Amino acid sequence: MGKDAPSGLLSELKLAVPWGHIAAKTWGFPQGPPVLCLHGWLDNANSFNRLIPLLPQDFHYVAMDFGGHGLSSHYSPGFPYYHHNFVCEVRRVMEAMKWNRFSIMGHSFGGTVAGMFSCMFPEMVDKLILLDSVPFIVDSNEMENLVTYKRRAIEHVLQVEALQKPPSVVSLKEMIQGFMKNRPMNEDCAEIILQRGTTKVGSGVMLNRDRRVAWLENSFDFISKELYVHAIQKLQAHVLLLKPTEGFSDLRRENDTKTEALFFMIDMLKSVLKERLQYVEVPGSHYIHMEEPHQLAGIISSFLQSKHKTTAQ
Repeated sequence: MGKDAPSGLLSELKLAVPWGHIAAKTWGFPQGPPVLCLHGWLDNANSFNRLIPLLPQDFHYVAMDFGGHGLSSHYSPGFPYYHHNFVCEVRRVMEAMKWNRFSIMGHSFGGTVAGMFSCMFPEMVDKLILLDSVPFIVDSNEMENLVTYKRRAIEHVLQVEALQKPPSVVSLKEMIQGFMKNRPMNEDCAEIILQRGTTKVGSGVMLNRDRRVAWLENSFDFISKELYVHAIQKLQAHVLLLKPTEGFSDLRRENDTKTEALFFMIDMLKSVLKERLQYVEVPGSHYIHMEEPHQLAGIISSFLQSKHKTTAQ
């Protein structure tokens, strides 16, 4: 095993779904309290390789690859990757693992999926850990932009299907450099993600992920402030929000303000959840859970081990 092989790794899983399988990897104690770990947009389960071994090993950690990512099956032809579909995948994994109640840890996009699930199925989620993420993405101009986003999503799917372009095969070094262009991560972290995100072909590698997921409007739902407030009032979980000082302040949207929406989302979480929200700023980047996991491990461990009981609002 290489220098970045995840210590304490128990097993690789393939969970059957109607379009194939959802791949996952597990750490910790199988009979312990379950924690589902959700990776960021275009990443995969390897993004937790460095963090989970630093957390209490009497929990059962399952890091899944979203559909079209990592080692999970691509969706069937003609079936788009909408945000709601990824939330449904969480429910499918929960059923396959026979969990009645569990905690969720999500990074970036994985946190928005975790947040939506926690609002839709509040009685099922004990604790929610958001790594440089918020439960939903608020667009200050949602009413004006909604139709445009939905149109773009449909047009992109049709364009990808029409091209039928085979995946490119390049050297691993080229793949790593290309991967880092759009991500604020170092080379070691890019290599960890691509270990699971590529397949070796001859002397090169090709990306595993489905081309249809590489379009923001397909994978994210952007909602209004009113809907956001209504949704988070459904939350029953205790929430830990870890915000790196050099993280993504928001998802940059055309015609949208850069920070106002983020401050609104965090302020409303504080207002609605009160003592059920633990908000912590930590020095680091968007990929702090990979680059400096020791900065987060103590905070997350204490949160997971805390004995507070969740009550319905």
